[in-house]
Amino acid sequence: MTDCIFCKIVAGTIPSKMIYEDDDVIAFNDIQPIAPVHFLIVPKQHTESLAHCDETQQALLGKILLLAPKLAQQQGLSGFRTMINTGREGGQEVFHLHVHVFGGGQTLPKT
Repeated sequence: MTDCIFCKIVAGTIPSKMIYEDDDVIAFNDIQPIAPVHFLIVPKQHTESLAHCDETQQALLGKILLLAPKLAQQQGLSGFRTMINTGREGGQEVFHLHVHVFGGGQTLPKT
């Protein structure tokens, strides 16, 4: 996707504060953090949202969720939240699947 900011980050044409990368995903700090630690885990392959995933992405989705606690711990978090905004009405602003991981503060609202 030529207009997708996350595809541009994956391609290296837009800089980011990368904290992890492998063949399938990248993770980098959010540019508008809502907590002291706030990073995104983004698959390298463009998929618009969680609603656009199917069984072929099951392993990738599992990989992302298992990676979240490892990266959270590396970033100094003993507890954290994950969030996947899906679709415009779900608060999604960048239409490339991504998982927010955040924590490190007492300001997070309880749900």
